[in-house]
Amino acid sequence: MSRTKSHEIFARAKHLMPGGVNSPARAFGAVGGEPIVFERGEGAYLFDVDGNQYIDYIGSWGPMILGHLHPAVREALHAAVDQGTSFGAPTERENGLAELIIELVPSVEQVRLVNSGTEATMSAIRLARGFTGRNKIVKFSGNYHGHVDSLLVAAGSAAATLGVPNSPGVTPGTAEDTIVLPYNDIAALDQLFEQHPDAIAGVIFEPVVGNMGCVPPMPGFLEKIREHCTHYGAVMIMDEVMTGFRVAMGGAQQLYGITPDLTTLGKIVGGGLPIGAYGGRADIMGHILPAGEVFQAGTLSGNPLATAAGIATLKTLKETDPYPKLDARTKTLEEGFKAAAAEADVPTVTARVGSMLTLFFHNEPVRCWDDAAKCDTARYGKFFWEMIERGVYLPCSQYEALFISAAHTDADITKTIEAAKQSLAALKK
Repeated sequence: MSRTKSHEIFARAKHLMPGGVNSPARAFGAVGGEPIVFERGEGAYLFDVDGNQYIDYIGSWGPMILGHLHPAVREALHAAVDQGTSFGAPTERENGLAELIIELVPSVEQVRLVNSGTEATMSAIRLARGFTGRNKIVKFSGNYHGHVDSLLVAAGSAAATLGVPNSPGVTPGTAEDTIVLPYNDIAALDQLFEQHPDAIAGVIFEPVVGNMGCVPPMPGFLEKIREHCTHYGAVMIMDEVMTGFRVAMGGAQQLYGITPDLTTLGKIVGGGLPIGAYGGRADIMGHILPAGEVFQAGTLSGNPLATAAGIATLKTLKETDPYPKLDARTKTLEEGFKAAAAEADVPTVTARVGSMLTLFFHNEPVRCWDDAAKCDTARYGKFFWEMIERGVYLPCSQYEALFISAAHTDADITKTIEAAKQSLAALKK
């Protein structure tokens, strides 16, 4: 498979941008080689600048749940761009997207639109501190909440892949009010709240981790977070940037029956355009300026194009309910991966929630970051490139979940499983 043009473009990019990319997750640092430069996407497929076609299991890292160039989203964007791209003033589409979020995520009584998932989490923790008058924020190792200084501690995703869980430039003072616990460790959570009953402003977490691979919560873990936040007056912040509208229409909180105080959203909520949102209880949201005194602002927040794409995506999900089919196809892929690994005698374990899935190159279940860190990342890198050569585009890191879209067909899944059989067998040679 030739990628000559891709190589030439990336060589130029390295002189123009740090590392040749605008986000480290794209740099292929965890799998070796050079990133592929893409030209277009359609349905479940990506096409690179050299004309190669791939079945896409990244979906722009999650947003493309309907697939690329979905007609409803494309038509909504065409209509919006004909009216202007940004006004810095209220538009009716902001109301439309907010109404859909409030309808589909019952814990959200009011919502504020921002420009990214990072902005959403940053704003949510500021709000939790402003609402409670406390300073300490609890997060979990391996949970990634964007490149917020105070949360870039023991992070997963690119930070973990590149071996810099504590980024240079994040000062000790910035991070000193962040407490990091192991994910799925109920005993550690109990002990922390007993030791700091009046100091914790909020607990932020991924209900299904997607940035150390797909790691589901253990039974009782989310319930314990809810219990402690209620008892000690801390704000429960569920980071659904990845899981929102992905694992269920109402997100992971619907799937697991947990009601957070605040929810952060991104990715799918913008239909592939840059957007984020945070929302929750009206009494907490009422502390945000101009209703309250907690400052948060953004020139492009509620951008007309992003809200148009978001409305089209959420309406389509609501009308078509693709979740049973997404779940079934992802389960088929998971079973195919398992069978292929067993046939090739390659130690692996899978984890799946809805249309999120990870094939871990590890022989034991992954429940926390310490487990994930034991994976054979070098072998995953070889597997990644074997799959690329067979026309399947997987996450370029062991520590990222793959996603299935409504555009994937049974034939795509069958082809992917066959590619996995050949790729895993090749690892033994």
